Parts: sequence; structure tokens; C-alpha cells
Amino acid sequence: MPVILATTTVSGWSMPAKGDLLFITGGEKDVMSLAAHGFHAICFNSETAFIPAAVIHRLSFRFKHIILLYDVDSTGLKSSAKREEELKEYGVKRLLLPLAGTKTEKDVSDYFMLGNSREDLIKLFLDYLETLYSETMSALKSCEVDFNNPPPIAQMIVSVNDVPLGTQGNLLCITGGEGTGKSNYVAALIAGAIRPTGTDVDALGVTLHENGRNKAVLFYDTEQSEVQLYKNISNLLRRCGREAMPEWFKAYCLTGMSRKERLLSIIQSLDKYHYQYGGVHLVVIDGIADLIKCANDEAESIAVVEELYRLAGIYKTCIVTVLHFIPNGLKLRGHLGSELQRKAAAILSIEKDSDPAISVVKALKVRDGSPLDVPIMQFSWDKEKAMHVYLGEKPKEEKDKRKEDELVAVAKEVFSRRRFVTYVELAEEIQSILEVKERTAKSYIRFMREKEIILKSSDNQSYYVIGNF
Repeated sequence: MPVILATTTVSGWSMPAKGDLLFITGGEKDVMSLAAHGFHAICFNSETAFIPAAVIHRLSFRFKHIILLYDVDSTGLKSSAKREEELKEYGVKRLLLPLAGTKTEKDVSDYFMLGNSREDLIKLFLDYLETLYSETMSALKSCEVDFNNPPPIAQMIVSVNDVPLGTQGNLLCITGGEGTGKSNYVAALIAGAIRPTGTDVDALGVTLHENGRNKAVLFYDTEQSEVQLYKNISNLLRRCGREAMPEWFKAYCLTGMSRKERLLSIIQSLDKYHYQYGGVHLVVIDGIADLIKCANDEAESIAVVEELYRLAGIYKTCIVTVLHFIPNGLKLRGHLGSELQRKAAAILSIEKDSDPAISVVKALKVRDGSPLDVPIMQFSWDKEKAMHVYLGEKPKEEKDKRKEDELVAVAKEVFSRRRFVTYVELAEEIQSILEVKERTAKSYIRFMREKEIILKSSDNQSYYVIGNF
């Protein structure tokens, strides 16, 4: 039963272990009236009685809202205001009933006697929450989804075989070890973004949406010297057939700035060029880890990724970040890598092939699809053209081999903790490890069964890894 009667001592209390709303009233009559309408309530000796903080402290762990519901006469109003101030550190609030404050119209019992219902009191409490949360609700209003007015479809900026890698309002992460060709790869992306309208460019296997309106393209390098950056820009201009930098293409060497100054410079210049050129088509940050003190600092990592993600959304652009880490399978290392794994729309890993002259590009994450189904792309240095060139996709056999190797690694991780796993558990584990959707996880289970990475157990309910793996 929802009634709770109390004196100033704890003895004799009977209440639910957990609840949402608890009223503190001035007397037992009001407690009984609230209980009759399905509310939890307590009272002390009187409205003027001192309420022990220790009691409220314990109650605050059991109830979301503790509300003073005293009489609305002068004594009740004065007492409830005093108790609210005394107990504010525990979130105790007071609710004022819309009554005249006279002898026959002052408490919650009178409120119900006048014909008000349980729903009316809940509505009164809801109106109070509207006032209490007004700032938060105003901020949320701009974030509310209006199903009758769908948002515009985000334009693809970077794609491969019509699979979106970088879209408006999202992050694209390029990662890999030292000397794998990451800087040359992002230079090719920039070349695709600034190419003259109606022309083609070798963007090393990916397609860049044409920047027909000449929106700003921004390139921030936090690692290379100004001399090396100038050389890279010269090469990317030659790649896209331009003799000079377009006015709306801006490139900056940020090595001379402090890490704090770098991020601030990116934020402010992005805002300026958004208005100056009617939008921002593409942003490239070669060295996101150099925007913070430590890539393994969780708070810093979350803050910088959230800020870049916010900027991508505000300016409806794609921000390409280069993370100079060596990836481990389908996961990135460190807090910065983990946060990018969650936020980025796609993550591409650049590694050296068995032939060190060739670099291969593999998808570690694709938000709209499966990373293991994205083709493995190849590029290498062409001495005659004096630039890196696209060598095409790896054969399908190699893509299937990569898929098999990655899923073997996943199976080893899952079954290292237990011998048998149900279908549902295995699907959940794959979703967690590879950060894919349920549909993709189930397709991986089918592939694992076809390749005999896993076998059904005799009870037809569980799976186990076969001995060869």
C-alpha cells in the first residue's frame, strides 16, 4: 500500500524499496488522502517539526523526487520554504497547491475534496517540472525530431563504390603506422575535393563529391614542417590539374602553435570561412592527437572528438582526421582511438602490403554497411608520374581471406572466456567487438559457419570453435 506514516523517529516505517515520487505533508490526514489516490507520502509531527537530514539522505537514494506538500496558509508556506532551504542539498523541493489558503481550502485533502483527481495533481507536478527544467527543455526543443519534417539527407563527400565513408555532419578517420602513406592518401582526398569542375582525379580509390559551389576546403597539418607541407600541396595541385591554390582552399602548418592554440585556431577559422565562402566542403586535420596533451587521456580524448563532431554537424561538412596509431585488427588503441571508433562514420586503415612498395587501404568501420565487405584498395609510388597512383582493388579471394582472419580473431576472443556460446550471445559479442549492427553480426555468423570457424554443438543451441583455430 502506498501510505507511509512517520514520526520524527525512523521506527515503524514501511515503504517500497524504490519509488519515483514521495510527498512530505503536514499531517496524517493528508498522508491518508494521498495514499487513497495512489501516492507515497510521509509526515512528521507537524509542519513546523524539524526534519532530520539523515532521514532525507537515506530517502534520496530510494526516491527520485521528494516533494514538500504543506498547507498553503501562512504557517505552511513559511515552514515549507524553511524546510526546502534546509534540505536543498538533497534535492528536496516544494509544490504549492492552487488553493485560497483559507481554513477550508488549504491542504491536499481539501484539494481532493474540491473535486480534483489524481491526474490533476500529477498535472500540477508536471507543470512544476516544466518550470524546474525550463532551460533544459528549451535546449532540447532544438534537438527534437519532427517526424513530419524530416531533416535533409546528408550529402556524401567521400565514398567508395557508392558506400558512404564521409558525409556531411560526420567524421572520417584515417589511421595507420608510420610510413604507410597516410599523408599522401589525405592529400589525394584534398585533390579530389578541389579539382576543377567537370574533371576527374586519381583519389587513390575513393570518390570525392564535386565542390561545384567553391565552398571552403581547409587543411590543418600538426606534424610536418612548412617545407614538407608546401611540397605536399604542390603535389596535390599537380594531381588535380591546378597550377595554383584556389582562393577557397586554405592550408596551415600548425607545428609552431601550442596544442590548445591549434584547436582554437581550427574552431575560429572554420567559422570564418564558413561565412566567407558560403559553407565548408571538406576539413582535413593531419594529426588529431596533436590537438591534445595525451591521446590516452580519456577526458581530453572525449572532449576533442565531441567538439569536432559538433563542428561537423554545425557546418554540415565532413571532417577527416588522421590518427597516427597502429591499429590492432578492427579496433583502434587508446582512448582517442576508442572515442573515434564510436563517433566516426568510417575508419580507414592504411598498412603496408607484403610488398613494401604497396600500401593497402582497409575499412575498420563503416556506419552504413559492413567494413569487411568494403574492397581492399591498393596504391603505390609511380616514379614516372612522380606521385602515388591507384592500383585497383585486391582480388576477392584476398578480401574473403581478410574477412576470415578477422572473424577467426573475434572467435578466439569470444571463446577464450567460455567454451560454449549461444547464437544470441555470439551475435551480441560480435556486435560489441566489431561495433556492427545485428543484421551484420548475423551475416558474420553465417560466414563463420560456412568457413567452419564455428560448429554447432550437439544440442543444436550453442557454438564452439573448432580445433584448427
